[in-house]
Amino acid sequence: MAMKVVIRQFRPSDLDSVQCLFMIGQLEQIHPSFIRAMTSPLYVTITLTLSIAGYLLGSIFGAVLLPAAWVSLIYYSCHTIFNSYVRMTLQADMGDISGFYLSRPDHCFWVAEAEVNGRAQVVGIVAVVARENGGEKYGKLSRLVVSPQCRRLGLGCQLIQTVVDFSKDRGFSKVELVTTSIQEEAVALYKKLGFKLVLTHVPPEITFYYRLLARIRCMTMEKRL
Repeated sequence: MAMKVVIRQFRPSDLDSVQCLFMIGQLEQIHPSFIRAMTSPLYVTITLTLSIAGYLLGSIFGAVLLPAAWVSLIYYSCHTIFNSYVRMTLQADMGDISGFYLSRPDHCFWVAEAEVNGRAQVVGIVAVVARENGGEKYGKLSRLVVSPQCRRLGLGCQLIQTVVDFSKDRGFSKVELVTTSIQEEAVALYKKLGFKLVLTHVPPEITFYYRLLARIRCMTMEKRL
């Protein structure tokens, strides 16, 4: 699909479209995170064990109910993690994009705009925030989302490169980002563009109980400039 895309700085009139796209990008991770957790050897074993235990207790109903309750708990954990993250983020920087990103010279927020079905739409977003650690100034890439109908067209690469170019212009030493282990295509894209994995960790802002059940890991990657 040929599509002319313009990447430009965020405007206040984009807010609703940007927030909607951000929510889509986050909430679509619920299902793959659930599938990834439930197909792990440990969780397959737990599910089978609960089913056998229910059957040995003398109830076919128990053989179904116990694993069903376990599966429901895992899905609820995955759902809660991403919904909580969306809610928290919309109350923070994504609730006031102009104030947070555009009022500081070393922060920025971009949208990718394209004509879809005869009208201009926001089909991608990305942001960068200036950070400093031990005298080293770098850019942190975040909020990268590409609309589902515009994926595999190179738009993700263009948005990432926009952040890289901005960071070079600002004299940053590197670009850093945090993604999750379930975003395999995104991780592959980052590696293709020269990002390297530097740290794997659990998301600290999520309740331990939920992150333990969902088995979600965060991956910090960076690209030296």
